[in-house]
Amino acid sequence: MNPILETFPNPRTGRNYTIRVRAPEFTCLCPKTGQPDFAELVIDYVPDAVCVELKSLKLYLNSFRDRGAFHEAVTNEILDELVSLTRPRYMHLSARFNVRGGLYTTVTAEHRSPGWDPDSPVEENRAERTA
Repeated sequence: MNPILETFPNPRTGRNYTIRVRAPEFTCLCPKTGQPDFAELVIDYVPDAVCVELKSLKLYLNSFRDRGAFHEAVTNEILDELVSLTRPRYMHLSARFNVRGGLYTTVTAEHRSPGWDPDSPVEENRAERTA
């Protein structure tokens, strides 16, 4: 059972602004070997009516610790769940998995509300994702 994700009202619905959440200690299990996979998740989003409550997000992400999941599947599952909950104008999730067998994996997934046209400063945050 996953913890329940919670939200709170966006205090500035008339403004496009970016919220960045970094989760440097994300863990899931490799579905082939059962060994832990470690990643840093970076979630950038432009909220619409609601924002995700951070303690509930932390507990939700921690619920993956004992679950086997391919990197691609878990990244898209998390994005889908957050989009379903918050209905943001925009959301981008980057999952940067640590080395395993000599390979690093980064999976990125993105959501844009239909017809949403970002202001320039929202797009400028893309450069910070590589830092």
